[in-house]
Amino acid sequence: MPSPSTDFDLRAHTVLLTVGGSRVYGLASPDSDVDLKGVAIPPARYFHGLLHSFEQADQPGDMDVFSGDLAPGEQQAAQVLGLEGTVYELRKFLRLASESNPNILDLLFCRDQDVRLQTSAGRQLRAQRDLFVSRRARHAYAGYAKSQLSRIRLHWQWIHHGLERQPSRADFGLPESSLLPGDQLGALQAAISKKLDSWGVDWSVLPPPERIALQERLSAMLAELELASDDARWTAAARIMGVDDNLMEIARRERGFASAQGEWKRYQRWKRERNPERAALEAQHGYDTKHAAHLVRLLRMGVEIMTEGRVHVWRGDRDADELRAIRSGAWSYERLLAWVEDQEGRLAELDRTGGADLPARPDMGAVDALCVELVERALEQRLEAP
Repeated sequence: MPSPSTDFDLRAHTVLLTVGGSRVYGLASPDSDVDLKGVAIPPARYFHGLLHSFEQADQPGDMDVFSGDLAPGEQQAAQVLGLEGTVYELRKFLRLASESNPNILDLLFCRDQDVRLQTSAGRQLRAQRDLFVSRRARHAYAGYAKSQLSRIRLHWQWIHHGLERQPSRADFGLPESSLLPGDQLGALQAAISKKLDSWGVDWSVLPPPERIALQERLSAMLAELELASDDARWTAAARIMGVDDNLMEIARRERGFASAQGEWKRYQRWKRERNPERAALEAQHGYDTKHAAHLVRLLRMGVEIMTEGRVHVWRGDRDADELRAIRSGAWSYERLLAWVEDQEGRLAELDRTGGADLPARPDMGAVDALCVELVERALEQRLEAP
C-alpha cells in the first residue's frame, strides 16, 4: 500500500528498518514516542526514468505501514503517542553513511534486537557496516553536537536575558526615517553583500565532515585577523570598496537595526511555538537538559569511534543512567559548557595524534560497488517475481 508521500508500497520496498531515537539508545521513558529509521530500494522507474524521484519518506502517516512490524509495547505507545520516522532511498542513505552521519550510523550499528524488518539486502548492509567507519566521524559527531549546543546557548540567552521590547531605530542612533533613500541604501547593502559573497567558499561541494573541519580552520584564521564577527567582515568589505566612513556608519546602523528586528521576530516565534516539554525542562533547570543529554551522547560516541573504531549505539551498558540524570538536570549549564570544551579538545587531539586505526574516509569505490550490487539484485528479483 502506498504511503502518503510515495506512489509505491513503501513497506514492500524497504530492505532495513530499525527503531530509532531514545529507544535505540536505551534511554526510553514511558512517555517516549516511537521513531523508526529505514532504507528502501524503490521501483525500477525511479532508476530508469525521469518522471519519478524519491529521497526519503518522512511525512505524517508514512510510517503507519510498519505498524505490524513493531514490538507489542511499541505498538501500544504508537497508538497513544504516534509513529514517526524516516525511510531513506538507498543511494541517499549510502551517501549519508559515508559522511558518518550519526543518525544513519545508528541504523547500521544498533543491536540486532532493535531491527524490525530486514531483507537479504538489509542484512548485507549491516554486515558491511564497518565500511562506513572513518575519521570523518570526528567532525560529523562534533558538528551535530555543536548544533545542539547552539540551540541550548540561544535558548539560555532568551530564558535568562529575554528581549524585553521590540528594538527601535533610536536604539541604533537612527532617526525615525532613514537618512538614505530606500533604493540607495538597498543598493549599497547589496553591493557590500556581493563583495562578501565573493570571499565565500562553495561548501556544498564538500561532505559535512570536511566542510566542518575547513570552517573551523577558517574561523580560527579570521579570529587571528580580527575578522571573526560578521560585522567586522562587513566593515572590511565596505572599506575595500571605498565606501565613505559616514555613509558606511549609517549603513552599518541600518543593518544592525534590521538584524535586531529579525532576532525579535525569531524570539517571539520561539515563545509562541516552543515545545511544552522543552519549556518545562528549561523552566525547571534553566536550560534545555534534553538537548544537553543528546549533546553529551553525541560527543561521547565520537570519542569512542576515534579511540576504539566502533560505534556504540546502545548506551544501556555504558552511560544510560548518567544521560538520564543529565536530562533530569544533574549537570549545571556551566558544567555542560566546560565539559563540551574539554571533549572538543580531546577529539581534536585524537584527530591530530591518532587513536583508532581508521581511514580518513570510506572507500567510495567499495561503497559504489555495494550500491550497484544491491540495486541490481533488487530489480532482478522483482522481475523474476510472479
